[in-house]
Amino acid sequence: MNKNNKIRWFWSISALLLLTIFFIKIPVFSFEIEDRTYYLFDDQFQLRWIHSVEKEEWIEIYDNSGDELLLTETYFKTFGAGVPSSSENTELVDGYVKMDINLKYPELNLAVSENVKTTIITKQREIPIYTFASDYTNVHITHKSIYLWQLISGGKL
Repeated sequence: MNKNNKIRWFWSISALLLLTIFFIKIPVFSFEIEDRTYYLFDDQFQLRWIHSVEKEEWIEIYDNSGDELLLTETYFKTFGAGVPSSSENTELVDGYVKMDINLKYPELNLAVSENVKTTIITKQREIPIYTFASDYTNVHITHKSIYLWQLISGGKL
C-alpha cells in the first residue's frame, strides 16, 4: 500500500468515527443527580429501597419503553400507604407480595437518603445511588436515546 492510500484510509476511518460519534444514538436510562448525569445501558433495572413508614424493603422493576419507563412489577411485604390497589396478577413470592403493574411513566423523581438506602440493581451489580449525593437529594430518572458524544459529559453507572 502506497503512502496516498494510507492517508486516504486514515481520513476515511477518521470520518467514519466522527460520523458515528455525532449521529449514532443509543438507548439509556439517565440518572440526573445534583449537577451530574449518569447513564445505564441495560434494558431493565430494579429500584430497591426501605419504605419510610413501614420500614420494609420495596422493589420495583422498570423496563425501557421507547422514551418512557415501564414499571412492570412491584414487590413489597406489607400493605400500607402508596401500595397499588389492583393488579392483573398478584401472588406471594419468597415472602413478598408481587404485583404486575405495567404502567408507563415519562420520568421518575425520587429523593434518596441513607435511611431508605435507594439502590439500583442490574444483572451485573448493585449501585447504591444514595451514596452519590447528600441525604434527600432529588434523582431524576428517564429513558432516552443519546448521541455517543453525550457520554463524554456524563458518567456510566
